[in-house]
Amino acid sequence: MGFAGLKKYSIRIGSGLIVVLAFILHAAHIVDYGYLNRMEMLSYDLRLNLTLPHSHESRVVIVDIDEKSLAEEGRWPWSRNKLALLIDNLFRRKAAVVGFDVVFAEKDDSSGLKILEGLGKRDLAGDVSYRTALMKMRGQLDYDGIFAREIKDKPVVLGYYFSSNAEKGKERISGKLPAPVVPAGTFKGINIPFVEMNGYGANLVELQENAGNAGYFNQIPDSDGVTRRIPMLIEYGGAYYEPLSLAVVRALFGYPEAVPGLVQTGDGGSAYKRLEWLKMSDINIPVDENVMSLVPYFGGQGTFPYLSACDVLHDRVNPDDLNGAIVLVGTTSPGLMDQRAAPMAAIYPGVEVHANMIAGILEQKIKKKPAYAMGAELLILISTGLLLSLLLPFLTPLISTLVSLLTLACAIGINMMAWKNNLVLPLAASVVMILLIYILNMSYGFFIETKAKRKITGLFGQYVPLDLVVQMSRNPEKFNMEGESRELTVLFSDVRNFTTISESLAPKELSKMMNEYMSSMTSIIQKHTGTIDKYIGDAIMAFWGAPVQDLSHARNGVLAGLEMQQALASLRPQFVERGWPAIHIGVGLNTGIMRVGNMGSQFRIAYTVMGDAVNLGSRLEGITKEYGVGIIVGEGTRNAVSDIVFRELDLVRVKGKNQPVAIYEPLGLQGELDKSLLDDASLFEQALKNYRTMEWDSAEQILSGLQRLSPESLLYKLYLERIAHFRADPPDPGWDGVFQFKTK
Repeated sequence: MGFAGLKKYSIRIGSGLIVVLAFILHAAHIVDYGYLNRMEMLSYDLRLNLTLPHSHESRVVIVDIDEKSLAEEGRWPWSRNKLALLIDNLFRRKAAVVGFDVVFAEKDDSSGLKILEGLGKRDLAGDVSYRTALMKMRGQLDYDGIFAREIKDKPVVLGYYFSSNAEKGKERISGKLPAPVVPAGTFKGINIPFVEMNGYGANLVELQENAGNAGYFNQIPDSDGVTRRIPMLIEYGGAYYEPLSLAVVRALFGYPEAVPGLVQTGDGGSAYKRLEWLKMSDINIPVDENVMSLVPYFGGQGTFPYLSACDVLHDRVNPDDLNGAIVLVGTTSPGLMDQRAAPMAAIYPGVEVHANMIAGILEQKIKKKPAYAMGAELLILISTGLLLSLLLPFLTPLISTLVSLLTLACAIGINMMAWKNNLVLPLAASVVMILLIYILNMSYGFFIETKAKRKITGLFGQYVPLDLVVQMSRNPEKFNMEGESRELTVLFSDVRNFTTISESLAPKELSKMMNEYMSSMTSIIQKHTGTIDKYIGDAIMAFWGAPVQDLSHARNGVLAGLEMQQALASLRPQFVERGWPAIHIGVGLNTGIMRVGNMGSQFRIAYTVMGDAVNLGSRLEGITKEYGVGIIVGEGTRNAVSDIVFRELDLVRVKGKNQPVAIYEPLGLQGELDKSLLDDASLFEQALKNYRTMEWDSAEQILSGLQRLSPESLLYKLYLERIAHFRADPPDPGWDGVFQFKTK
């Protein structure tokens, strides 16, 4: 892997690790990303809605002050004597406990008692009979007293509310608070961020003193306005008070003590305590860091049975509906404005939130979100983040997608397993992080690597076959156009007698013929993975082994040369039919060390090869016509190929070279040649040996026999002429059998 490859991977890995760090900082509450908080709330709602049971086991019943009841009984508030009748009917039907999701903060003067007492003090102050009658009627007209007497010694839980944000000295305080569920000083020296209030609106003293208990109905929504949690303790004046739901459950069990579950973390000076639950008898109520509990919603509105308050007042309900029931008196009437936003619906009755909470406490289905949830989230973020950051850069897009989807599925699966066991772990951060790391890697591949691939295609598309361009684009950092020395194979081809041919054809016909010829030859070269260097008039220059390394470059070059000759043999009859000449070409190939890369001037450069080995390839093409053969290869090419049959043609010194080189004609692949051709090659080899040892008679005899079999062969004729020449003018005693070419 080169520097460019390392750089590519390091950028992608580094980007992934930065993403992981950013999400770890959020999970550790060092930085806060608002969008993740919003997504976490949405993911909570999604999980909740997907797993709603839509049923419950607890006997929670809602007595609803609904539109029907308001139409029949009049507008709210109703007189307290009417509510006393409601309580009487509920307990006659053997309700287990009754909780009010309303507050009775003001006196009920609807009976007119206050007016009658005023008359007795003013206009009728001296009327003894009036005062006597009023005394007899007072008990019937004191509706608050009637209601207080009705709830006395019964498990009736009143509702009230806390308020905050008032300036000191201007707090709104009315009515009487119940006794705190946890006394002041319990958490002295322990830093627990309770919900703290500085005002309240409670029930009349007379009512509170006769009620079994009271609980606040404050429901604190999250930042998006949705009620997901309620505070299980609110701090006021240093003491701690309970919600309506907890107060109702405690009333059901005879008011047992609610014991805070304090857990100590660490030792010595680093030790601190946190509140993780409230324990009541054998029931544990889990709380979070703000001593709030998640509302265990069982379903949408109507999951709990509703009874119209007017039907209870007039005894129009089935007694079985109330037998042993935990009754909550509240309202769904829009006009009374006790509506909330819940995860299941934008409008949800506040009284049913309390009903869900009561059922959740009794059935122990309140989900826990303990302090160690942050540690679990950090573990998931670190493990999945490191895995994807270090792995995805080295994978293909398809495998990256599969790995990311599998990681995402595992993260969601683990989260849902915890959810089903009533443990809430954060989900949004891990999902977003996994997707972001995946998108970053895919984006890098699309924008950066695709750019590199386009660059490779632009640089080499005109030189090399499409298959090689695709291969190069997979690892573009491995390929560039900088000059380097490498062993390559070069090919030159040239149309013989092209000047005469061009003069015999009209320009348009010549262009058509050459386009067809060049297209055919180019496709063959590229089929054998060759790189087209250039077209020089009628000549083609190509090479093998660059830019993509090819260990079989010599073999591929020779096979391309052989197929070019075969293809031209098929083209010639077609050319003749169209009135074009039957062209012939010479092909020269040579293998050796060459300089390859972008070369040229500041005005024009090209990806090409240079060097002595290239020059020799050009010379070999030029002498093909001297030997009457279609292809001549150099000694380097011959030695690099093992499965092709070659016939040695000569030892020559080409112009510009002092060192003699052996030249060969490739005949074809082993096992694919006719026996007669192999026999001729073997005879010529023997004749060549005799020729180099100056055994002229033996050489001439063999060559003459070959000439009779192939009278058109220039090769045999050439050697017969040389023998005749050497008979008349014998070579020097030190002759090495090398023929010296004087021209290119």
